[in-house]
Parts: sequence; C-alpha cells; structure tokens
Amino acid sequence: MQAPSKPPSQPPFVDGYLAALLGQASQMISTEFHQVVRSHGFSVAEWRVLASLFGSKGMSIGHLATISLTKQPTVTRLLDRMEALGHVRRTPQTKDRRVTHVSITPQGQKIVKSLIKQAKAHEEKILEPFGLAQAEALKHTLRQIITQRRQSV
Repeated sequence: MQAPSKPPSQPPFVDGYLAALLGQASQMISTEFHQVVRSHGFSVAEWRVLASLFGSKGMSIGHLATISLTKQPTVTRLLDRMEALGHVRRTPQTKDRRVTHVSITPQGQKIVKSLIKQAKAHEEKILEPFGLAQAEALKHTLRQIITQRRQSV
C-alpha cells in the first residue's frame, strides 16, 4: 500500500508578498550604503535629505519629508542645522507663507557629490547581475507604484 502523497508545500507568505520583499531588499541595500554615509560624517537622515535635494530645484518641507522617509519634525530640526552649516536654503513661498521651499546650496552639492557618485556605483554593483534592461524595468515599475499610491492617498 502506497502512502498518500502530500500536497506541494507553499512558500511562506512573506516570500511572495510585495511589501515584505521590497522592505527586505531596501533594508539590505540601504544598510550596506549607510556604512559609507556614516564614514563620511553624515547621519542617514542628513544623507537622505541632501540626496533628495541633489539635482532638484527644491521642494516643500512636507514633500522632502515624504521622499526622504523622515518625519517632518525631524526634517525641520535637520534643516535648522544644515542651513546653519550652509548646506541648504529655506525660502518662504510668496503665495502661501505656511509653505517653505527647501533647496540645496552649491556648498551642499559639493559636500554630497562624492557620496552621490558612491551611491551610483553601489547601485550599479547591485543591479549588474540583472542587466541594464531588467534594472531599468524594475525602476520603472517602482516609480509607477509610487505614483499610483500617491494618487490614491
């Protein structure tokens, strides 16, 4: 008599759950690079703020908090210190005085430029095994997810 066969086992839930997969990948990749950030004398939050502003025309504090994954009160405190060091500039909006526009200064760009190059090299190293087309497709999909979720909130 033959024993009944077991149904194929399913992988654990988190092995197929998008949020878990994104979180794990982000944590692993970020942790590696954050060691570099700290070795250059920046906190992770300072790096995220400067990296978010680098190459942009600036943005509101609220938007900066969102894209830098930092709580708004923390961003405000960081900006106080970073503005005193000459790395960022805050300008009240003329249309709505409640909104403050933040931009990176030339000095801020200069101090973060090396880290930007290192971040790009780190990214290339991680994505190299997948090829350019697959890497770009992944980024495109992630940008679409972000846009879609922002619109639905």
